[in-house]
Amino acid sequence: MSAKEIEVNGTDFRVVLTDQIIGQVNSLKSLYSAAYEDPESFEQVSAEISSTINDIADAVEPRASDNDLDGLIQEIIKVVDNKAAQMEKELSAKEPSSGKKSSSKTRNKKSKTKK
Repeated sequence: MSAKEIEVNGTDFRVVLTDQIIGQVNSLKSLYSAAYEDPESFEQVSAEISSTINDIADAVEPRASDNDLDGLIQEIIKVVDNKAAQMEKELSAKEPSSGKKSSSKTRNKKSKTKK
């Protein structure tokens, strides 16, 4: 869990990125994608989109006005995406460490051979 400060239209908002919020954001992105890929399904998913947006907005302090809601949701999506990218980067940085060790051993062997 981490708290993030987000500024939208001159108002500072605070959201705590819990697993639930991250899940709701990912669900919202999937709903947007489904509506985009099949515009005829928009009516079916629009209520779900609205409900998910409201659930996310309920976790934000202070309560967002209707004028700020769209921008706020967009910023929260960006924050969640950035956090996911950061976590992925950290994980990928840890994984190749075993490969780096073997390459340094190879370099050491080569340098010993040159002597």
